[in-house]
Amino acid sequence: MPGKKAAKKTKRPRSAAKKSKSAVKRNATRTSPSAATSAAFAPVFSALKDVMAAYANELHVVSDEPRKYYVVTKALSWKGGPMFFGAVIWGKAYVSYHLMPLYLFPELAGNVSPELKCRMQGKTCFNFRQPEEALTSELNDLTKAGLEHYRAKNLL
Repeated sequence: MPGKKAAKKTKRPRSAAKKSKSAVKRNATRTSPSAATSAAFAPVFSALKDVMAAYANELHVVSDEPRKYYVVTKALSWKGGPMFFGAVIWGKAYVSYHLMPLYLFPELAGNVSPELKCRMQGKTCFNFRQPEEALTSELNDLTKAGLEHYRAKNLL
């Protein structure tokens, strides 16, 4: 009939007790990393932190915590403040090694091996779940080259 409006159907939210079986199953598979996995990252974090810490005498350590090591330049080279150089961060799924010179000097990325490139996340981050001596050594060389580039541009 033209004069009558159709009643709107509204969706009622499901109560917590009425979750679908698939939602329950999906949520059951999502688990936080176990303590064993988390503890396995300790040697990875230590190895990567040692690489970054080797150059700390020319940089300023902003944070030296059990799960975070963060360094910047001593000079006020970025908008009147220090410039980010790098960090080692212990996350839930992996340990990340961040190296800002790769962003500022893209030619450095040409020196990255295919094995290390597989660990690369974005332009400046490498993710590790276990220590790998060859890749740690390569990161050391890359960090040293990045520091030399910063020095050449008077960013330190």
